[in-house]
Amino acid sequence: MDLKSSKLSVIIPVFNEEANIPVMYKRLTEILGGVIEYEILFINDGSKDASHNVIGGIANNDKRIKFINLTRNFGHQAALTAGMDFVKGDVIITMDCDMQDPPEVVLEMIKKWEEGALVVYARRKSRREGFLKKYSARTYYAMLGGISEVSKTGDIGDFRLIDKKVLEELRKMPEKSKYLRGMISWLGFNYAVVEYDRPQRVHGKTGFSLLKMVKFAMDGILSFSLLPLHLGFVIGVMCILTGLIFLGYISYDAIFNHVNYPLYKWLVVAMFLLLGFMFILLWVLAEYIGKIFEEAKGRPIYVVQNTGNI
Repeated sequence: MDLKSSKLSVIIPVFNEEANIPVMYKRLTEILGGVIEYEILFINDGSKDASHNVIGGIANNDKRIKFINLTRNFGHQAALTAGMDFVKGDVIITMDCDMQDPPEVVLEMIKKWEEGALVVYARRKSRREGFLKKYSARTYYAMLGGISEVSKTGDIGDFRLIDKKVLEELRKMPEKSKYLRGMISWLGFNYAVVEYDRPQRVHGKTGFSLLKMVKFAMDGILSFSLLPLHLGFVIGVMCILTGLIFLGYISYDAIFNHVNYPLYKWLVVAMFLLLGFMFILLWVLAEYIGKIFEEAKGRPIYVVQNTGNI
């Protein structure tokens, strides 16, 4: 890869990050200055604080800083997609604005790209976060790695580098329910991994509520695994085997030990268990139908209010 003749685009989604934006801008420009021609694109995803004004002020003084204001909060993946639709670089890096994606790692990613990797993932070696966040993420990535149909790369978020060739293929994927981590992996381009320690958030609060995290996790599971559809068969077989074991046990006791079992008690328990399984299967089916519904509506995944320096 020819670094001197290439341009880097950095995409940064923003949701209520007014305190972090100047810090991110300062760190990135210090790191990238003189290394590679670059542009930094902030996607203001319906922030309620002064993020819009902070970005606008920086963009007025530095034409390499561009921004897109969305009409409301469309979500992290929609904001990233908006950035990918507008960037012009030969190599693209996506990262969060909360300073938990250290800008210094960008240089390591660029080096891997120079060595020929078309995708460079930043993998978290450790997290300085709360117990629930840390171990729920570890459990989720372990589970997703076990059931996903795409390659497994560990505790990796949306802090990554992709080549323009990867971006062009990504733009051809028309689905509305975006799960970019899986989509990029699904494309199958050669990749490299750099590792880093994820620091604590210094300013502000995370925009990912528990509900948003659950929805995002479900997008990842349902978008890249058919395992939930197979659960019906697995649970059905388990129920039949369990029923046969109970039947054999009761029959043996009734015939050889002359024990009278009140069968209705077992039937009531079995009915409750089967009802639980049925509700689980109905929930999984509803998730898939919901995703089909979202795709069928054909609505855009984001709406732009205005842009700057683009």
